[in-house]
Amino acid sequence: MARGSDPVTILKGVGSARAKQLAQLNIFTLRDLICHFPRGYEDRTKILTISQLQPDVPACFRAMVMNTPRTSHIRKGLDITKVRLGDHTGYISATFFNSRYAQQLEYGREYIFYGAVSGDFVGYGITNPVFEDPHGPAAATRRVMPIYPLTAGLSNSVMAKTVAQALAICDPPEEILPEAIRKEYDILPAERAYFAIHQPQSMEEAEQAKKRMVFEEFFVFSAGLSLMRAARAEKTVPPYENLNLTPFYESLPFALTGAQERAVGDIRRDLGKGAPMNRLVQGDVGSGKTMVAAAAMYLAAVNGKQAALMAPTEILAEQHYRSLNALFAPLGISTGLLTGSMTAKQKAQVREDLAAGRIRAVVGTHALLTDATAFQNLSLVVADEQHRFGVAQRARLSAKGMDPHLLVMSATPIPRTLALLMYGDLDVSILNQMPPGREKVDTFLVGESYRARINAFIRKQAEGGHQCFVVCPAVEQSEGLDIKSAALWADTLRQTVFPDLKVALLHGQMKGGEKEAVMASFARGEADVLVATTVIEVGVDVPNATLMVIEDADRFGLSQLHQLRGRVGRGKDKSYCILTTRNRNPETVRRLKTLCQTNDGFRIAEEDLALRGPGDFFGARQSGLPAFRVADLSFDLETLKQAQAAAAQWIDRYGASDGKEAAALRERIGELFQRAEGTMN
Repeated sequence: MARGSDPVTILKGVGSARAKQLAQLNIFTLRDLICHFPRGYEDRTKILTISQLQPDVPACFRAMVMNTPRTSHIRKGLDITKVRLGDHTGYISATFFNSRYAQQLEYGREYIFYGAVSGDFVGYGITNPVFEDPHGPAAATRRVMPIYPLTAGLSNSVMAKTVAQALAICDPPEEILPEAIRKEYDILPAERAYFAIHQPQSMEEAEQAKKRMVFEEFFVFSAGLSLMRAARAEKTVPPYENLNLTPFYESLPFALTGAQERAVGDIRRDLGKGAPMNRLVQGDVGSGKTMVAAAAMYLAAVNGKQAALMAPTEILAEQHYRSLNALFAPLGISTGLLTGSMTAKQKAQVREDLAAGRIRAVVGTHALLTDATAFQNLSLVVADEQHRFGVAQRARLSAKGMDPHLLVMSATPIPRTLALLMYGDLDVSILNQMPPGREKVDTFLVGESYRARINAFIRKQAEGGHQCFVVCPAVEQSEGLDIKSAALWADTLRQTVFPDLKVALLHGQMKGGEKEAVMASFARGEADVLVATTVIEVGVDVPNATLMVIEDADRFGLSQLHQLRGRVGRGKDKSYCILTTRNRNPETVRRLKTLCQTNDGFRIAEEDLALRGPGDFFGARQSGLPAFRVADLSFDLETLKQAQAAAAQWIDRYGASDGKEAAALRERIGELFQRAEGTMN
């Protein structure tokens, strides 16, 4: 028998060219091939008569070849073969394009064909049907056919044959689910499931096999998170001795909300335990996460330690630096900033001060991750907008200290149904209160007939000294898609609608430095209107911006719309959000009106989950989640709950074991999380 680690090139028909095609699908070994699961199936088990065939519905039928196939050479590169097929219920013509296999059809013999007929009152025909000898093996007909994810030059039939070869010479991955768990949740054994998912005898068996793979992926992931928690609990670090926050609180010009105080209390307890903190602070836009992080960084500094806050963009890093420096300077805490655009001399000085311990709190971007950046005693890592950073990136920063405490912050409310999956290795503090004085952003849903009034309102805000965001779903105009593009709409506003106003443009295809410059300019008030794509979803505070117009709002998820809306209402002036749509579908209108009815991000997230599934929350490559091979969070939530419960049972029984059961699962966990990091680097 071959081994799963053997290269695919040991298979018949897999030379260097085929291997390159498979590599495009991340298939390099026999194990990769066996774990390349079908994306769906075609039921080709039922054999129909010609009279039972329905137009445009693929089906299998048994028919006799009624004449010798005739091939016509139409032009260079185009040969057409025609043949007449028949059974006791009728006749049908078959046409093959550039098919040397069609020449194998013999007059007077019966074959099993598969394809979809088409035609009209003149007559029905079928193009390029698959066919097989009814007495031969059922390779393409009379079976449930797996349909695989493919790449250019690789056909489904070739993929199916290649996978079958691998299954014939290589054992499938070993069993990792205990028999008791398989029985409780009605899960197929591994060996049967791996064969059944590629070569099912029925659609029911295909579904059973898929359930096994979905369950297995969620089980491995959930067990992995539990083991990470257990490993963290075994680590020890010196507890912070000074947990007095009175000087910090007294320096603030405002009182923290109850939710902020509870989160800070959670952090104080973590820092005093003597084990590394691993906590998520999850709060709506504007709920005050930065102040919670500042309290944690203050405690690190007064205990003689260093704290680092990593932000996803330079402009956001600069904003955090200004806020923290103003807060910490009167308290005698030195603060530094480290970003890629700083001069070499500036970066060298900051790094020297960090290594010497002269800077206690540093704010930066990915520049904090470079080998050139070293700390004297890094004790606390804060990751802002955590979904923008992968697990590997957070780990690289944490590696610059001795098991530093980790605090991650997210302004993306996650429904409770999914929170355990996304943040299963983190303790969670939720900020569900807004600081006093922050007004609700009034939100309106309007159609294109309100265009003149929208433009008038934009002008009114500009004349009042305020600024406006206009968000479009696309960068450039796309043929066949009737949606507003940022580039074209910005030109329209500049040239015909607001020729007297300053209109800026910002989108994701611009270079990093250019994006930063545009956003910084807008933050300084140098433009009245900023036309942008969702690149502003996470950005700097612009307290002077009082209006958010989102064009073709039906193209966005509710949670994304809520994040965009959070860019306004950050100052003392009344703010507004206008959602425009040309889609009058009642369900679409109902969905968008949710934004008009509430500013509660958690309620919006729950509604988004119910209406659209969880794709919005896990679309980002930097989510920290592994790339599941077969599990689909939009449809498999019930299986997820079962797998999480099963994983908890496994941890109780085998978690501390070094036996065969534990070793096999630990190896699979390592593979899964290695794939996750690979998609984020």
